[in-house]
Amino acid sequence: MAIAIKDVEHIAKLAKLEFTDAEKEKFTHQLNQILEYVEQMNKLDTSNVEPLSHVIELSNVFRADEVKQGVSTEEALKNAPSKTEEFFKVPKVINEKS
Repeated sequence: MAIAIKDVEHIAKLAKLEFTDAEKEKFTHQLNQILEYVEQMNKLDTSNVEPLSHVIELSNVFRADEVKQGVSTEEALKNAPSKTEEFFKVPKVINEKS
């Protein structure tokens, strides 16, 4: 399947791009080279090649989840400059509009 200048013009129109005649010629040539390369790859014998989901093997590098004791509320709030019994007290950052 070869790409013609009309195809490049159609793609450019869909993408809302404008090209000069020289650019259209260049893109037509480049797209045809890409298609020729893909056609070469289609000729390869892959009957003995197993399908892959990734090119390289991946392994999980994350540590296993472990349940640990969390920080108590008192411990978390002990160095807070401003606090209530259970919460950090912070300045208001949202203004109410009426």
